[in-house]
Amino acid sequence: MPTAPATAESANYVGRLLTLVWLSFAQLVRAPSHSRRAEAARRSARHVLLLVVIIGAVILTLMYAVDVEEISLMPPRGTPSLWWARILTDFGKDTHVMWTLGVLLIVVALAAPALRGVSRATLLGLGTRLQYLFLSVVFSVAVGELIKWIVGRGRPFVGGKANAFNFQHFAGTEAYASFPSGHSITAFALAFAVSAVWPRTRIVMLVYALVIVATRLVLLAHHPSDVVAGALVGVTGAMAVRYWFAARRLGFAIDRDGAIVALSGPSEGRLKRVAGSVFAP
Repeated sequence: MPTAPATAESANYVGRLLTLVWLSFAQLVRAPSHSRRAEAARRSARHVLLLVVIIGAVILTLMYAVDVEEISLMPPRGTPSLWWARILTDFGKDTHVMWTLGVLLIVVALAAPALRGVSRATLLGLGTRLQYLFLSVVFSVAVGELIKWIVGRGRPFVGGKANAFNFQHFAGTEAYASFPSGHSITAFALAFAVSAVWPRTRIVMLVYALVIVATRLVLLAHHPSDVVAGALVGVTGAMAVRYWFAARRLGFAIDRDGAIVALSGPSEGRLKRVAGSVFAP
C-alpha cells in the first residue's frame, strides 16, 4: 500500500520531534555536572559584585546630577521628526525580541528531526545557542519587571515637571515603570548573550544596544539612570543564565580559572550526543 511508508515516516518524525523537545527541556533542568562550576560561580559572583558597585555608583550620580538636566534638553514627547527613533526603538522591545528568538527555536525544533548526520548536529548546536539567547532575555526581563514594580519610578515629566525622584512604589502602572528601562534590559541582555556565543559580534552588538538606549532617551521614555540600570540588569541576567548553561555543559566550557567560554564544533553538548543516538535511523 503506497500510503503506509508515508504514515510510518510521519509517525517516526513526530516521535523524533517529541524526543527532541523532551531532551531539550531535560538538559536545562538537570543537576549541574561540571567539575569546575564552583570556580565559575565564584568568578561570576566577583564580576557581578564589581558591576553592581561601579554601575550602582554611576546610577546614583546620574539621578542626582544628570537626569533632570538631560530630559529637559530633549525634544517634546511625540515630536514628528523623531519618527526614526520610534522605528529603531522597537528593535529593543522585549516582546519583539522574544517572539523572534522563540520562532527561530521552533523552526530549529521542527527541522532537526528531519535531518541526519552533520546537518542535524550543527542545527542542534544552533538550537542550544538560541535557547541561551532566549532564556537570557526572558530571565533578565522578568527580573526587570519585578524591580519596576517595587521601585515604581515615574517616567520623565510624569506629574508635570522634571523630577528624578518621583516614586510610587508597587504602583504597577506604565507611568511609574521607568526604572529600569525594559528596552535597555532587552538590548543589553541580547547583546551580552550574542557576544558570549559569537565573540566576534561584540562591537556590532554593543552598537545595537547603545542605539536602543539612545532612542529611549530621545523619546523621553526614560531618564539616563533608567537605561544604565537596565544595562546592568540585562548583563547580569545574561551572565547568570550563561553560568546555568556552563554548569550543565551546554554550549559553554569552564576553564581552570573559572572563566566561561563558548564551545564550538563537535564538543558542544550532551544533547547532540544523546539525540544523535536516539534519532539514529
